[in-house]
Amino acid sequence: MAASMLQLIGLMLSALGQFLISAATAMDMWSLQDRSMTVVTNVYTYSGLWNSCVGTSYGTTQCRPYFTILGLPALLQAVRALMIVGIVLGAIGCLIAIFALKCLKMGNMEDNIKATMTLTAGIMFLLAGVCGIAGVSAFANLIVQSFRFTTYADGGFSMYGGAGVGGLTGALTPRYTFGPALFVGWIGAAILVVGGVMMVIPSQKSLIFTIYRFKIPIKSL
Repeated sequence: MAASMLQLIGLMLSALGQFLISAATAMDMWSLQDRSMTVVTNVYTYSGLWNSCVGTSYGTTQCRPYFTILGLPALLQAVRALMIVGIVLGAIGCLIAIFALKCLKMGNMEDNIKATMTLTAGIMFLLAGVCGIAGVSAFANLIVQSFRFTTYADGGFSMYGGAGVGGLTGALTPRYTFGPALFVGWIGAAILVVGGVMMVIPSQKSLIFTIYRFKIPIKSL
């Protein structure tokens, strides 16, 4: 009973994490313009994996998709690939986990087969969570590096000290900070990892019980 409950909770958590990383991948606010040093704050820019957008404080937005693939940075394409792989692995894991539920009877399917399916689904959830964490963290590291080395030039603020009158003269180079999509992706990937662990634990116990019950030699597995 405890194993079935743990398996069901793991599936529910994994499905929630799958939804969150899918939503994060589709969101446009991966990087958000830092407006702490800008004079005009009612217009700002933000971007995601698929679009770059301009928003206003009045609630209007206009987005433009990336029409090219070859001209995009390699890291952005790698993040895209990691998130898509995570979504695909999570979707396949959810499908397998549903059919592996102990409360779901399908013909004469034996317990060891369901335990193997549960273990496979848990491993897929773990891999999906790792892909999500890696993709979001790589994009966040890119934002951090860009933020640290972006300067305010031509009379504006500078890394090396000095500024114009009031720090408002010259061209201000916009800097970007973390967008909400990063936190959604991190939370979703972490939930996927937790759900995968909860799926793996009961499956291992079921496999060990099946081995001792039917006296299957370990070497034959």
